[in-house]
Amino acid sequence: MQQETKDLYEVIVTDDSTDNLSKDLLYQQYGFAKWVQGPKKGPAANRNNGATYAMGDWLVFIDDDCVPDKGLIAAYCNAIQNNPEALALEGAILPDDWSLLKKDMAECPVNMEGGCFWSANICVQKKLFNEIGGFNEQFLIAAQEDQELKIRIESKTKQKIVFVKDAKVIHPVRFSSLRKKIFQIPAASKNFCIYANNNKAILGYTSLLKFIRSQSFLHFRNLLSQVKKGHLKMTLLSLSWLCYGVPLNTFQFFRMNKKNF
Repeated sequence: MQQETKDLYEVIVTDDSTDNLSKDLLYQQYGFAKWVQGPKKGPAANRNNGATYAMGDWLVFIDDDCVPDKGLIAAYCNAIQNNPEALALEGAILPDDWSLLKKDMAECPVNMEGGCFWSANICVQKKLFNEIGGFNEQFLIAAQEDQELKIRIESKTKQKIVFVKDAKVIHPVRFSSLRKKIFQIPAASKNFCIYANNNKAILGYTSLLKFIRSQSFLHFRNLLSQVKKGHLKMTLLSLSWLCYGVPLNTFQFFRMNKKNF
């Protein structure tokens, strides 16, 4: 969607697919956008790839399944002008159907108050992005890479990230099978443990016991929440994380830190 703004901007689509079918579609329907070949090394590397082609001073990242509000760029530009000290911002992420969020196995990141910095809708000064090395390409699935970027930005700038409520994207509510989500636990666990290991001091994981306590409490709380909602499949998934995911997290975190424990 083209933006309603007087400010100059460019749209870069970095395509990590295997067939590149989006290339022709993009040029047929959105001639103003630039298509580039992705590195096929995970979402963090793909976002970094797109950033290398950007000509402007600021980078706005959104996910490929999001629809940007036509005032997205204008809202970010206004926020940058009104917050000249800010070097990173985040926008609102809204579901395409609020009612679907109430259903079992529904998935959609929702950010209406800030403090999330989810890469479905963030804005970073390009100079700062390059200085801190962009997204960490150790992460091979779309999880935690944006949270680690947030930590490094805040550590570098000593500032809170500005939330811009008028910079909005619409994210689809999606559903996944219970079987698929359970089989994804090992990959998700490895991804999380990379994040936990890289940032253990900031996250408070200064001992194995503290890590176990934190993870057990988190997933037990998630389990109770799903039971309360009456979501059978999500309850089973939360139970799987508590009984299988937490021990797996503990093993992987210990292995990464065995010299320190």
